[in-house]
Amino acid sequence: MNTSKYKPTWNSSVQPRKQRLFRFNAPAHIKGKFLCVHLSKDLRTKYGSRSVRVRVGDKVKVVVGQFKGNVGTVERVDVDESKVFITKVEQVKKDGTKALYPIHASNLLLLELKLDDKYRIQSLDKQMQAAAHASKSKSGQKSAAQKPAVKVAPVAKAPVASKPAAKVAPKPAAK
Repeated sequence: MNTSKYKPTWNSSVQPRKQRLFRFNAPAHIKGKFLCVHLSKDLRTKYGSRSVRVRVGDKVKVVVGQFKGNVGTVERVDVDESKVFITKVEQVKKDGTKALYPIHASNLLLLELKLDDKYRIQSLDKQMQAAAHASKSKSGQKSAAQKPAVKVAPVAKAPVASKPAAKVAPKPAAK
């Protein structure tokens, strides 16, 4: 009997209920991968990567939602709920106090990275090296349009002898 709710060999499904179940039952190290944020264009070209996991202290911009356009630093990251809390993105409660508003990581754009962690710098270096390696291998290969076309001489086909059609006897008329 399988007691584990999370299956690492899960092959994906189109059904939304199975997608939600996978994300809900995922362990923390995989839920952390759901917290990747798109990089701005200049950071994307600098690091050769499209997205990076968000961390406390990063400067982000809200791209989608009621707080669209707000820029702030990440105050807190909730891995279990896949939410990010940002300074200057607050909601006013009924008693007048302000509370940080949770935003999903996919609605953010990373503007500046906090690079005081040596492990983060190592992971960014790995991504840069992988991107450089991929670009080298792409430029080394010729595309189908650049490859010289090889002309093949047409082969003459032998005439096929046609068989005479079989004669069908007419059916006798029913009385």
